[in-house]
Amino acid sequence: MKTAITELFGIEHPIIQGGMHYVGFAELAAAVSNAGGLGIITGLTQKTPELLAKEIARCQDMTGRPFGVNLTFLPAFTAPPYPEYIRAIVESGVRIVETAGRNPEAYMAALKAAGVKVIHKCTSVRHALKAEQIGCDAVSVDGFECGGHPGEDDIPNMILLPRAADELRIPFVASGGMADARSLVAALALGAEGMNMGTRFIATKEAPVHDNVKQALVAASERDTRLIMRALRNTERVLNNRKVERLMEIEREKGDSLRIDDIMEQVAGVYPRVMIEGDVNAGAWSCGMTAGLIHDVPSCKDLIERIVSGAERIIRQRLTGLLEGRAA
Repeated sequence: MKTAITELFGIEHPIIQGGMHYVGFAELAAAVSNAGGLGIITGLTQKTPELLAKEIARCQDMTGRPFGVNLTFLPAFTAPPYPEYIRAIVESGVRIVETAGRNPEAYMAALKAAGVKVIHKCTSVRHALKAEQIGCDAVSVDGFECGGHPGEDDIPNMILLPRAADELRIPFVASGGMADARSLVAALALGAEGMNMGTRFIATKEAPVHDNVKQALVAASERDTRLIMRALRNTERVLNNRKVERLMEIEREKGDSLRIDDIMEQVAGVYPRVMIEGDVNAGAWSCGMTAGLIHDVPSCKDLIERIVSGAERIIRQRLTGLLEGRAA
């Protein structure tokens, strides 16, 4: 399946594994890339640029295929040393970067001078257009269904993707709500050139997270995520658990006076405890509504092959059959 995204990144299938905190290590990125997709190392999970360089080298030992690094741009008062992280990426020979969070414009010159292709994650058409304007090569359009931060507009992908197709000149992939062959075909039909999966890739054999996390995703339904921190305009979709329920009680009690300090116990330092130690009730951790579509823990190779072959069947049999008057 050849699309503008497979051509841009030199990959076999139009499937990207998005950056995820304490999930996007070399093992997962290499497995996705070896299966024909685009694996992504999560840059800021590595505490220093030197550690990121070592993680990139580990990934290069595991795959000769293209992979990228995610850089999430945080508010200035918590900003890591981004120029040093970019230098580590460039000097390691990585030429694909997924940016997220705040506008990456201040760092675009350094990335482009090194020949890096940039795909920026956006939750709205206006942000996607800005990414196009500042020179991003592609965007990942993140619908309201996504795990993590869906923005504040609450626009699901059935609307957001065709709106992006109407406005953008650069290619984009669908992110949020993507989990299987049907997701890929729907994304392509709505104008995307591929899809980005986060939550679905956590529930794979190669994902270097505790099995408790994978089984929690298998057990969850599409109704088991919650939106938190809305009053802070930092909305995050997370998997429900006891700490999340307590967090939401605090939000109801505080109302518009809520401050981040009020919920630090539920959100601070959570990811190592969840992903490494397997305490799925440690606090709030990102999870998409696609949990309702996750029923097993396959290898990345099996998952991607299943998606691609399933998409081909849908297109060749169901959709073509409808055009030819055959019952699908």
